[in-house]
Amino acid sequence: MHAFDVLGDPVRRRILEILASGEASAGDVVDIVGGEFGITQPAVSRQLRILRETGFATVRPDGARRLYALDPTGVDEASDLLDRYRARWTGALAALHTEVARGRRMRRGENDRSTP
Repeated sequence: MHAFDVLGDPVRRRILEILASGEASAGDVVDIVGGEFGITQPAVSRQLRILRETGFATVRPDGARRLYALDPTGVDEASDLLDRYRARWTGALAALHTEVARGRRMRRGENDRSTP
């Protein structure tokens, strides 16, 4: 699954927000996300599994609990993808900015000439 596919889901984004604050038990995540989105424990567990498998979350056992944490691997992958897009568009956006500014200057010059 592509990093943007993972981040495109509001439930997964909310789970990542929770994990960004620190480790959280699966039960805590289920309580928060289940309450906010009205989804069941198996549905939240599925989202946690997707986050684990795509490198966005880690899990470690703690007795009977499973503690989840944010994994920077997935976040770094998404950031790298954004950097590639940003690099591609930076030049094009700078050129667009130049053309918009040129158009404004030209319109101001036309307005100055048309004023008696």
